[in-house]
Amino acid sequence: MSATHPARPAGRSRFAARLLGERGAAAVEFALVVPLLILLFLGIVEFSQALQVHARLSAAAREGARVVAVGGDLTQAHKAVHDAVDSLDLPDSQITISPDACPSTDPADPLETVTVTITYTQPFAAGLLGKNGVELTSRAVMQCER
Repeated sequence: MSATHPARPAGRSRFAARLLGERGAAAVEFALVVPLLILLFLGIVEFSQALQVHARLSAAAREGARVVAVGGDLTQAHKAVHDAVDSLDLPDSQITISPDACPSTDPADPLETVTVTITYTQPFAAGLLGKNGVELTSRAVMQCER
């Protein structure tokens, strides 16, 4: 008895015949994996944008605190904050400065500090991770100069 093999079409190897039988498997696997890769990519982009905005908010809070600490008023501090976050739509209501001015320059008084807190809602560009965005808060505290 001899083993019989199924007849192959002329000119095709066993390898080619096997590939033809699994032609659609790669397309199905690709279709299953690509949405996950796209979602991962969009998540990385959203996170990096939020991280960059948070760094800008931190720098802006530091600038606002510096202006008040060296004797500036609230208007100058708000202007310094807005200059530091130039392209963000940041209303004055999201900037909190406490106290309004450094209270005293008397060396006998205990050291006073000024605190600037900025709250900003970073919207998601892709919209896949939520429609409201994420709330970012940055705070800077500086000693009043004498």
